[in-house]
Amino acid sequence: MAETHTETIDFYWRPGCPFCIALRRRLRKERLPLREINIWEDGAAAARVRDITGGDETVPTVAVGSVAMVNPRSAEVVEAVRDQAPRLLEQRAQAAEPPARGPRAWLARLSAWCGR
Repeated sequence: MAETHTETIDFYWRPGCPFCIALRRRLRKERLPLREINIWEDGAAAARVRDITGGDETVPTVAVGSVAMVNPRSAEVVEAVRDQAPRLLEQRAQAAEPPARGPRAWLARLSAWCGR
């Protein structure tokens, strides 16, 4: 497994792209932290996508460390994260602890919300 210091998942997208919407939704369900970059607003990002795709501005394009994928499945992104940025998966697992339930937990949440 390659050890890198990648801390981001670069998600290149553009408005109106249904494939971007679908992949973003799936990656959010995976609780992966995305750095979302609109290629229509960022010329450098558009150039990066063209470099990755061989001249096209095909989105979604996802980059994790040294791995770049064009219109990937969410499982491919998770695998790239596992290889290039496993710490992001560890953070995801830590954040996934289920909330406490029951009347005391509800009261604790209410107290925290009220600032007490």
